[in-house]
Amino acid sequence: MSDEEHHFESKADAGASKTYPQQAGTIRKNGYIVMKGRPCKVVEVSTSKTGKHGHAKCHFVGIDIFTAKKLEDIVPSSHNCDVPHVNRTDYQLIDISEDGFVSLLTESGDTKDDLRLPTDENLLKQIKDGFAEGKDLVVSVMSAMGEEQICALKDIGPK
Repeated sequence: MSDEEHHFESKADAGASKTYPQQAGTIRKNGYIVMKGRPCKVVEVSTSKTGKHGHAKCHFVGIDIFTAKKLEDIVPSSHNCDVPHVNRTDYQLIDISEDGFVSLLTESGDTKDDLRLPTDENLLKQIKDGFAEGKDLVVSVMSAMGEEQICALKDIGPK
């Protein structure tokens, strides 16, 4: 054994990676994949036969889970793709501020005030109308790759 000291510099941030690798041939419809740097839900997968260069190709069509844009990608089926860690959490809605931010109640009893109202017109109208009527609303927040957005709404009855 050597007596010299080793110093390591860590460039990683605290916490886990935003994505994990998965073989392209094992990703299925309704799964998730990173395309062009965006987390997407896979809506269509087609696999081509092995060509003369020996790789079967997977053709993915996905919809960005935050912007709803349609993206496409073709990857050799034996190669690894990045798959985002996607979490869905429910919070109770406390308040809506004038500047478009919502105040949410976490399970631990703290408030979360860093989320904007969704850009989807239909969902936005449901949230504002339900809140104006004084209903107890629970919003589902989808988070992936450092982004968060309200994606669904549940009414748990009057206050």
